[in-house]
Amino acid sequence: MKRLGILGSTGSIGVNTLDIAAAHRDRFEVVTLTAGNNLDLLKRQIDEFSPRLVSVATEELALSLGRMLSSRRPEIVYGVPGLIAAATADGIDMVVAAIVGAAGLVPTAAAIKAGKDVALANKETLVTAGRLIMEMVREQGVNLYPVDSEHSAVFQSLQGHRNVDVRRIILTASGGPFLNYDLDRLEQVSIADALNHPNWSMGRKISIDSATMMNKGLEVIEARWLFDTPPGRISVNIHPQSIIHSMVEYVDGCVMAQLGVPDMKAPIAYALAFPERITTGVQPLDLTTLSGLSFFNPDDARFPALGLAYRALASGESMPAVLNAANEIAVEAFLNGRIRFTEIAAVIEKTMDRHDSQSFATIEDALVTDLWGRETARAVLADY
Repeated sequence: MKRLGILGSTGSIGVNTLDIAAAHRDRFEVVTLTAGNNLDLLKRQIDEFSPRLVSVATEELALSLGRMLSSRRPEIVYGVPGLIAAATADGIDMVVAAIVGAAGLVPTAAAIKAGKDVALANKETLVTAGRLIMEMVREQGVNLYPVDSEHSAVFQSLQGHRNVDVRRIILTASGGPFLNYDLDRLEQVSIADALNHPNWSMGRKISIDSATMMNKGLEVIEARWLFDTPPGRISVNIHPQSIIHSMVEYVDGCVMAQLGVPDMKAPIAYALAFPERITTGVQPLDLTTLSGLSFFNPDDARFPALGLAYRALASGESMPAVLNAANEIAVEAFLNGRIRFTEIAAVIEKTMDRHDSQSFATIEDALVTDLWGRETARAVLADY
């Protein structure tokens, strides 16, 4: 029996994780849950899985949740201390880190320090403090399993092979909803257009990141740390069908790829049960129904965010944290109707231009830089 703590249980990754746990109750027990403010869904999850502890965003929400529950209820905590409590609770074997954004960094680091294995769906943790996190993983002797479909595909394609034989990691990208738009048309896209991903069902922020291709930039940074691979050996291919989720090219010219229908339950289950494979309810891939698989290089003019991510990696340790912080602020501004879609990357670039990169000694250094990036991005937005 593997005991789970799920950070971000009401998001898409959290919901899918709980679906897998429900289908394999003989293998998984849910010990802790955290959510932001979706109390109705959280209550249903509590009723079904009976966790020992749950955390919400604020004290007010904690009081509201308490009033919604019967006398048999879990311990209810809130805020950052609540996230840490949920990530480090006694008895947990694995923490599923599925909080969106840099908010996932602190509880994920706390889980690692507490000796918990981590199934990582929060790419911003490694983007913001990749070297520090991977050093912690090695020092604590814990396992860090990727949940993002691309990194799971790389992880699967590395099994049974030597890292020294890897020539290149190839991350695939769907290209999002604007792959075939004229560049002039991108100036006018709506929020609804940007949220309408052709292949994947995701949250609002991640959907916008996919449309700008910042999600792939963040994944390049994550892959650099997760697989200890220099940025020059991490490539991105546009693959509109989203069937091959990523590939590893070896020095002998062979390429290992992981294929499957676009459904997050498969990579989640692989992380939860590794090295075993368990049933997920995901439909098998029928290659005979496919008209073809296509691949091509990204258009730098269409996807400037991807280039900014490579620039951040080349600029020094703190620049990716600034990139991520500015992106979160810029995406929020777009979703609030304050800036146009094409201005997201412009805000990020202007924020990066104001930063002098430095090294981190502690997680607190990364948090300070994250705060600086947010404040600077807001200052940049004042000119829009």
